[in-house]
Amino acid sequence: MSAPVDAAQSLAQTSNDEKTPSTSAEAAVLASSTASNTANPSSTPSDASRGQSSAATASASELARTKITLLGALKHFPDFPIPGIKFIDILPLFQDPAIHNALLRALELQILEFGDHAKPDVIVGLDARGFLFGPSLALRLNASFVPVRKKGKMPGPCVTATYEKEYGTDYFQMQEGAVKPGQKVLVVDDIIATGGSAAAAGSLVKQLGGNLIGYLFILEIPILNGRSKLGGVPTVTLLETNE
Repeated sequence: MSAPVDAAQSLAQTSNDEKTPSTSAEAAVLASSTASNTANPSSTPSDASRGQSSAATASASELARTKITLLGALKHFPDFPIPGIKFIDILPLFQDPAIHNALLRALELQILEFGDHAKPDVIVGLDARGFLFGPSLALRLNASFVPVRKKGKMPGPCVTATYEKEYGTDYFQMQEGAVKPGQKVLVVDDIIATGGSAAAAGSLVKQLGGNLIGYLFILEIPILNGRSKLGGVPTVTLLETNE
């Protein structure tokens, strides 16, 4: 789904090379990376801790540079679909193989935020934009992929969860047995808006006995406060934009 935002300025496409940030969003990405790389220095680090710190620093730096590249690839459409609404289009992230690969790498690195022991056994993708990158991300992580679809779209026994939309109640389903009891599950989608559909997906995971370790989104609409519906489950958004 494309994401509505109030973009203060266009986001310029950049390469992975270190450059002066062209937007405040890019500057924030670099500032966040620098802060995380310099916080809490150890006065007498052991060889092991130095190695871990070096690896963490390299990963944070790579993630920051990749986020800038991804931000530059997004397209902005004012007054769409109606006047006064501004959209960010994520589809260009999939049109260039290099950008597509960068997106998957960034998501892979972002999963580290869920903790050292949070590598998922299952990636659950929401209908339908979660299908764009969920299977490829699962493959990179050596995890299985399980789709969540609208009611009546999948054969066989299914579990069902309801969620509210602006025009009424809707239903999500997952096939029984798709998630095994105790498996660690990460739910992914392109954007978190009101949070209702993501919460429904989480409910399906729990119905099947899965261990819901978190939610991962490409973009977020903070003003809609969708995180409040996710029951305190760790939630990470890959990209932040000027809103």
